Amino acid sequence: MRLNELKPAPGARKERVRVGRGIGSGLGKTCGRGHKGQYARTGKGKVKPGFEGGQMPLQRRLPKVGFRSRIAKDTAEVLLYKLELLDAAEIDFAALRAAKLVPSTAKQAKVVKKGEIGRAIVLKGVLATAGAKAAIEAAGGRVE
Repeated sequence: MRLNELKPAPGARKERVRVGRGIGSGLGKTCGRGHKGQYARTGKGKVKPGFEGGQMPLQRRLPKVGFRSRIAKDTAEVLLYKLELLDAAEIDFAALRAAKLVPSTAKQAKVVKKGEIGRAIVLKGVLATAGAKAAIEAAGGRVE
């Protein structure tokens, strides 16, 4: 085998269609675009996604729904049973971040009730759900 003998696999390369080359080619004159209209013009074939020819598009006809809380994006969830891993009696946001229970991007944390807690802890400056707060207080701790 020599470099001058190398060829692509059969069917790997298609020959391009030459349009506008006479009546006998089948793609002469209008080049397969038909007569007149938006898609017959040069450079005008593309329309924006969702464009419906001037009719009010579907995404504008439907009502706006939904809401995304900015607070939820900046709040990290901490599971209740993971507070057991910390050996500090007083737990604040800095302690959670130091223990890597909260990502560095989070601005605040919220304790969610999952699992149990067996010892009394004091939660300072950290949000807690009603169930988590009840569980902490049942264990002899408090939420400040």
